[in-house]
Amino acid sequence: MQAVRKIMSVLVMTAVLALPGIGFCQSLSQGDQGDAVRRIQQKLSDDGYAVVVDGVFGPAMEDAVREYEKKNGMTINGIADEEVQLALLGETLPEVKMPNFISEKGEAIVKAAQQYLGVPYVYGGASPSEGFDCSGFVYYVFAKQGISLPRTADDQALVGRQVSVSELQPGDLVFFSADGYEINHVGIYVGNDEFIHANSEDELIDYDSMKRDYRVRAFAGATRLV
Repeated sequence: MQAVRKIMSVLVMTAVLALPGIGFCQSLSQGDQGDAVRRIQQKLSDDGYAVVVDGVFGPAMEDAVREYEKKNGMTINGIADEEVQLALLGETLPEVKMPNFISEKGEAIVKAAQQYLGVPYVYGGASPSEGFDCSGFVYYVFAKQGISLPRTADDQALVGRQVSVSELQPGDLVFFSADGYEINHVGIYVGNDEFIHANSEDELIDYDSMKRDYRVRAFAGATRLV
């Protein structure tokens, strides 16, 4: 089971490290929509690939991108990232930060989490009285909102719908991997590129920035449960 989790963690890493919001260009993947998608589609269509120029990044477009990557000796992942954009367009598309539409449940989760700011970090802890570790904190906060989660960060990463950085809303879970292999940290996104977590460095519950260099490098995906 642990080996399966590690493999899935690697797959999550592969899929999300090039998503919008991480880096300096807007990478595009299945589910994205808009003029940027349309530009990529138009160029693929002009080059003879079977895509509809409708501004929606669907399965057919992902197949076309994979075919293009294979033909041009690129990493084959179906993502229109910086490498694909430079080859197709001769330039990269600027990062676009999509607006967040905050759900009431997401706001409630954030408010619940904020009640525990300053509570000590304790490895293995899962309550305010004993302290929290990162997954214990998430486990406790979500349980208070009537949402049952697994106890560990790598298991929590397997629950909910995966979302890109540009889609993040308060209440979403954000995951990190110190070694690029296994997910070992989790926090709760609060908005404005910040998340709240049990911080082993500062040894308490506090805020951290998604834009901090270490967090950018270690980012391993995000999920939504509410």
